[in-house]
Amino acid sequence: MRFRNLVVTAAIAAALAGCTNETLDSVNLSNVKNKTEYQLSGKIVGKMSELGMQKTSPILLRIFKEEGTLEVWKANTANRFQLLKNYKICAWSGKLGPKVKEGDRQAPEGFYPLYPHQMNPNSSYYLAINTGYPNAYDKANGRSGTHLMIHGACSSSGCYSMTDEQIIEIFALARDAFKGGQEYVQLQAFPFRMTAENMARHRDNPNIEFWKMLKAGYDQFEVTKRPPQVNVCERKYVFNQQTDGKFNPAGQCPAMTTPPALQVAMASYEKDYQRDYEKALKKFEGMVWYEPTEAERKAIVADQRKGRELAYAPTGTSLDAGKLMKVSDLEKRLAEQKEAEEARQAALIQKEALEKATREGRNVPVPQQSPIERPVRQAALPTAPAKKSFWNLFSKGEPEAAAPAPAPQAPEQAPEQAAAQPAAQQPAGGQQPAQQATAPSEANPQVATAPAANAEAAPAATEQPPKKRPFWKIWGN
Repeated sequence: MRFRNLVVTAAIAAALAGCTNETLDSVNLSNVKNKTEYQLSGKIVGKMSELGMQKTSPILLRIFKEEGTLEVWKANTANRFQLLKNYKICAWSGKLGPKVKEGDRQAPEGFYPLYPHQMNPNSSYYLAINTGYPNAYDKANGRSGTHLMIHGACSSSGCYSMTDEQIIEIFALARDAFKGGQEYVQLQAFPFRMTAENMARHRDNPNIEFWKMLKAGYDQFEVTKRPPQVNVCERKYVFNQQTDGKFNPAGQCPAMTTPPALQVAMASYEKDYQRDYEKALKKFEGMVWYEPTEAERKAIVADQRKGRELAYAPTGTSLDAGKLMKVSDLEKRLAEQKEAEEARQAALIQKEALEKATREGRNVPVPQQSPIERPVRQAALPTAPAKKSFWNLFSKGEPEAAAPAPAPQAPEQAPEQAAAQPAAQQPAGGQQPAQQATAPSEANPQVATAPAANAEAAPAATEQPPKKRPFWKIWGN
């Protein structure tokens, strides 16, 4: 029995060893009395000690949209930063690429200083840290937006949203760093890890030039393991530059130099990068990355919402929802998406017109078909010629467009057979020539049988023929 217990214990220990640190450090919020004074678990404090970190040493945050990951880095006794913990971002909206304007649902990308006053303990989303968007770079480039946060509740409209259990730890890590004297926490928000392979995979993205600029700061952190000094001039980011002048975000950059030691280290790093980039280009030749929409990301994690509140809205990762495709296949897919979006916009316009007409008490307009779908429906269902009622055969009014006269046939031939005459016999424009309109035919008894137009035939014209009885039998015995 004792041996069995040892085996079970060993199995549990092995299972726990395979778990992420996030699982081991999960927070039971029901035991938290004061969320702003929450104390970090013994597990995470123990890891700090192992890595040579003080509880109040500085931290740095890195976000990678494509992976849906937020990393917390913390300074050790040598003032070099090491990865302390990573969190799976529960929700981020939009697609890869920077935020440009209010309402575009994009989450920011770039370098953002997070000061103590940006910590919000009274957030409607449990806890929040304002990113400070727009920063100096964003403002210099005319970008707009407000209230872009890292917060809880797992629901995003331009923010980076975590679970409440995650944000309480991140909030506590930042709070302790500020207590230790850190002036601000640097947030580095990237679309993806800026490796040679990832840059080659996204080489055709319209944001690639912006990302190359961010990559300079990314690379310098990779080499030094210290947050780069960030400035803005000529509407672009510059990193770790020494100058006697001043940086003007929209003005000309002052004379500046890169520290010699950093210059040497970056030259070696860049050489290796170029080698790997060329190799990646060959790997992805003829292929392009399809960047999924937010809806496509949400679809792959839809089951996570089951049994939860509607506000809980995880959005999944781009790596899971996107894929490499041939260029021709991608072009076809994007064209289909464009047509679907145009149809959606047309439907919204019709809906707005309907609502406006209803409010103003005017006649409600009849909704039109989608301009995208209409040609398909017309092609699949050709319009049949209008049928002329029997009593209008003797009308003296404006002649209607007549169907082509059927070939002579037995009186008992089914109407369906008569309707199967080739459409090509009908003249262009939908109207019959004058001589055809006066030719005797079963389709035009007014001309074929002159006596039917006299006064004696008038009473018969006012009577409705029996149901489904061919009209030529009206004069039969």
